[in-house]
Amino acid sequence: MTDISSRLAELGITLPEAAAPVAAYVPTVLVGNLLHISGQVSFENGALLTGRLGEDRDLDYGVRAARACGLMLLAQIQKAVGLDRVERIVKLGVFVTSAGSFTDQPKVANGASELMEQVFGDAGRHARSAVGVPALPLGAAVEIDAVVAVRPA
Repeated sequence: MTDISSRLAELGITLPEAAAPVAAYVPTVLVGNLLHISGQVSFENGALLTGRLGEDRDLDYGVRAARACGLMLLAQIQKAVGLDRVERIVKLGVFVTSAGSFTDQPKVANGASELMEQVFGDAGRHARSAVGVPALPLGAAVEIDAVVAVRPA
């Protein structure tokens, strides 16, 4: 077992199957040592987590949706280069479908941010943006993209 797969087992995490693109893009692009990961929406056990935070969904639901996005980011990393090549999670861009009065996007984003730190330790600490949007593809509650520094193969 690799270090990261051991860590995932300790945390009781089984990664989902990496999602295929739903439009004209690729899931990942490796440029130099930076892996750019396209936005991953909030799937949990194959079902899309939908809704608008502050309207028909609450903060806990949003945190769960962000964590689900984080798991899909990990699945995309695994498929593209392997999790053991991760040197550092550099940045997460978090988009939260939100009512105009909802201002807890950073708390929602913690669902993915805390997952990265649990899995990668200090290498999982990252820069981040967390913004509210009126709608996301497929009605998703949360979408997250990422930039990850990877070691040479």
